[in-house]
Amino acid sequence: MSNWKHILGGLAATTAVAAYVQVAEAQVTSSALRGQVTSEAGTAVTGASVLITDQRTGRATAVTSNATGQFSTRGLNPGGPFTVEVVADGFNDVRVTEVFAQLGETVDLDIVLGAATDQASVQDTIIITASALNFVDTAIGPNATFTLGDLQNSPAINRDLRDVIAQDPRIYLDQSFGDGVQCAGANPRFNSMTVDGVNLNDGFGLNANGYPGQQMPFPFDAIENVAVELAPFDVQYNGFTGCNINAVTKSGTNEFHGSVFYDYTDDSFKGDKTEGNDITVNPFEEKRYGATLGGPIIKDRLFFFGAYEKFEGPGASIDRGVEGSGAGTEVTGFTQADYDRVLAAAQNIYGYDPGGVPSAGPTYNEKYLMRLDGNITDNHRASITYNYDEGLSLSESDGDSNEFEFSKHLYQRGAETKSYSAQLFSNWTDNFSTEFRVSKNEVDFTQASIDGAVFGEVQISHNGNTIYLGSDDSRHANDLNYDVWTYKALANYSHDKHLFTFGAERQAYDVFNLFIQEAEGEFRFDSIDDFENGIVDRLTYENASGSNDINDGAGSFTYEINTIYVQDEIEIQPGMTVTGGIRYDFYTSGDAPAENANFEATYGFKNTSTLDGLDLVMPRLGFNWETSDNLSIRAGMGIYSGGNPNVWISNNYTNNGVVLQEYFHDIDFSDPANAFYPDGGSIFDANHVADEEGLGRPLYGIPETAYDYVANNSTSGPVNVLDPNFKLPSEFKAALGFTYNFDLPGFWGQDYTLMGDYLMSDTRDGATVTSISSTQAGTAPDGRPIYTGAVGFSGDIMLTNADGGTSQTVSAALSKSYDDWGIDWTAAYAFTRARDANPMTSSTASSNFFNFATTDPNNVTEATSNYEIPHRFTAKISWQRAFFGDNYTRATLFGQAWQNRPFSFTYNGDSGEVFGDGATNRHLLYVPTGVDDPKVVFADGFDTDAFFDYVDRMDMDRGQIEGRNEHDGQWSNRFDLRISQEIPTGYGKASGFVVVENIGNLLNDDWGTYYQAGFPQTIGIVEVSGINDQGQYVYENFTPRSTESRQTFNSLWEVRFGLKYEF
Repeated sequence: MSNWKHILGGLAATTAVAAYVQVAEAQVTSSALRGQVTSEAGTAVTGASVLITDQRTGRATAVTSNATGQFSTRGLNPGGPFTVEVVADGFNDVRVTEVFAQLGETVDLDIVLGAATDQASVQDTIIITASALNFVDTAIGPNATFTLGDLQNSPAINRDLRDVIAQDPRIYLDQSFGDGVQCAGANPRFNSMTVDGVNLNDGFGLNANGYPGQQMPFPFDAIENVAVELAPFDVQYNGFTGCNINAVTKSGTNEFHGSVFYDYTDDSFKGDKTEGNDITVNPFEEKRYGATLGGPIIKDRLFFFGAYEKFEGPGASIDRGVEGSGAGTEVTGFTQADYDRVLAAAQNIYGYDPGGVPSAGPTYNEKYLMRLDGNITDNHRASITYNYDEGLSLSESDGDSNEFEFSKHLYQRGAETKSYSAQLFSNWTDNFSTEFRVSKNEVDFTQASIDGAVFGEVQISHNGNTIYLGSDDSRHANDLNYDVWTYKALANYSHDKHLFTFGAERQAYDVFNLFIQEAEGEFRFDSIDDFENGIVDRLTYENASGSNDINDGAGSFTYEINTIYVQDEIEIQPGMTVTGGIRYDFYTSGDAPAENANFEATYGFKNTSTLDGLDLVMPRLGFNWETSDNLSIRAGMGIYSGGNPNVWISNNYTNNGVVLQEYFHDIDFSDPANAFYPDGGSIFDANHVADEEGLGRPLYGIPETAYDYVANNSTSGPVNVLDPNFKLPSEFKAALGFTYNFDLPGFWGQDYTLMGDYLMSDTRDGATVTSISSTQAGTAPDGRPIYTGAVGFSGDIMLTNADGGTSQTVSAALSKSYDDWGIDWTAAYAFTRARDANPMTSSTASSNFFNFATTDPNNVTEATSNYEIPHRFTAKISWQRAFFGDNYTRATLFGQAWQNRPFSFTYNGDSGEVFGDGATNRHLLYVPTGVDDPKVVFADGFDTDAFFDYVDRMDMDRGQIEGRNEHDGQWSNRFDLRISQEIPTGYGKASGFVVVENIGNLLNDDWGTYYQAGFPQTIGIVEVSGINDQGQYVYENFTPRSTESRQTFNSLWEVRFGLKYEF
């Protein structure tokens, strides 16, 4: 929408008009201003002097309008206010104040000059940027922007940007899966996050939350502005197929400014009841504190800003217990008596204390940021930013509803992150500007078992559940660090109504990864009886081939992403802009996995493929048209790539079959050659290598048979490989949207803003993994394949491409402000349909192969995505009023209601032995037509009446294989509230605040309850023991599981109190 302001002089002939429009631009750290100067007659004013002054720092940039009256300047520090002064011979001077240009925006400021007269007087035009629902009014692509005011006043109890950006209905924060950000139904790992041009997302791909560590890696009060782009059509954007979260930090100004804050909560301010159930909340205490300070070093020239924040408290709540314990999540079928048996066996038989019932452990996070800004001249601006973050927390590794971990199976998880960024923005002439940026990001991960890797991982199957104790297998040998250097050079040249952009970028990755699963052994027992008697059903041991030394199993590699792009932004007419460009990315790498001759002999191709030589051309086209003062339309299309985690590539450098060797055996007691017991029939009869105490104890040490196999076996170990014909995954996105401002008659009032957007994504060459060591050996009764492994190989997995993957999102938002009452409100809705071939839920090749529901893991087909949130409503209302002086009372209420992730019905237990892929709980259920279905026979004791009653209640189709994610999740809702009161202090201002999370549960314990299916959204209900001689499935046991488990601690209210002082 254009806001037209008239500058009225003493005479009617003295008129100037300024049209103010915002256009979302690129993945940048600056903003821009452009416009056209015309006379009242509509003719272009050539040679007008335009002076843009940043009121915060005094930086003044002078440009001159060209032959068509056009002017532009780029590289502005985001925010404002700016003042724009226009002077031209024969016309009255014009000054426009309170101009704000938020991150990535280009402000269109079209000015009409009135002819000068002797009696004319010039008055200021004040234009204030409005943001309805935090959308840029005329964004070319669908996006959401959040100002400093949004950040400060949102009920973000965790002081995290994710809590703020989730106010957009298309952006969902999944609290049950590590607080991952799902943008329009996309995998959270496919997002990108940049701060002052530095990638601060989880570039390796280990964390569901999108951060390198467990909390936001920069101080919350350091952020000035945030933009979330879902489909930006500027060629500077890439590195994601979900969304890009782009933030810039505050900078110093000519005035000293700063703040100090402290907030606090403990278990007395946490709810302890939901749906009539009393919940045990262990004692805890959380506190956060921090400060900011900014100001001039040399007035008008050099400025500094710093921010610090620290968190101390427990980690994520863990409320898991045995059946009947009253825990938030009870593991059905695992009783207190079962728990006592396992604990006693571990302590008395194996001499190991596995800990007790898990609970939250201590967490800390410390971060600080420092920034320098300098106005070298009026036409050259530079900034330097340093950010540091370090944190550690206690994490679950196996926390599904049918899993129980003893406390020493948990592990410490965190990261140390250091980032550096330097930028230079230059306006060389009225028509030519440049931007140069160099940055480095260093990340050092920590993942370590809390008890040390002294005892192997034990998994005990019991009533369809898995009981874990010992050291988590993925933490047996785990050390990761990486560096990323980024370089960018950009030039803008304006001519007539064209703005040409030319750019080149380079990202250089250097990765070191030591990751050996089962280096202390993984021991699976079929029952508690077997655990007590030392009867191991499956043993897996992996270590460095030949040496059994974990240090010999590390992998390191480097690669580079090189980019060039060109773009033309054309102003077809005032209010109509077309942007077209092309981006070209190409990858280079000089490192390849160690060559495995046995692999090539078996499969006919090498295992040394890398990303080197891969490339992608990405055209973009965007359109923006302000049809009238009330209506603007935006549209565009383009191709995007990136966001695929580096860990998927890293797997190939360590799991190449040469560096590591794996001993993997399902123990067959009837075949002595397949057992590692030299005498007798239990693990107590095996010889073990010495453990850390010099003893050869079962489960502490590795059986000698497995140890010697790794030391002496010359055959190839398991291999992860990149398909030699691999193509870079990408997405084609197309969008259409509008912003409409309108009035309603009478009581309903004026100045409503309605926004609507449609976004379509079509995946091209999406990533998937297949088991190339397996071949089809038969066909199951319902037609799905049965596989068998290739001789001499165990789990050779290839990262390749899959066909399929689409999503569609439709969103709408209505907003209004009541200035006299101090009220702003927004109501919004998003509908999403998302489909993919493989949801790629995890970080390792084997996990991505196993952790999704399917009938054929080697030939995946498109189905409903694990990340689909079909419906989501959001509403936000803010109120402020000064009851005494200029001290404001403020309140913000944010509410959301959504339909949760979908889920699939599968077979339970070791169905992988039936279908030959080794996976459990992932094979989609065949639903018999009835008790006489010729494809199924029911074992004695199978409760067919209860089973078919369950089938009908869950709306399953009889005679069919269940579809992946065919069933929608339940509805959930939550409301959060923030109230603050300013307090006069003479110098500066203090405020007290309180934030209430899930206020519904505080008012009524039946409200605000959150349910979701456990990872990876599979519900195993039937054990299939095999296929009989008549070609029928044998259904053994039926477990009528709940489809979704209550996320107990996310369903409880919490209150946090705080104080803040600002000057």
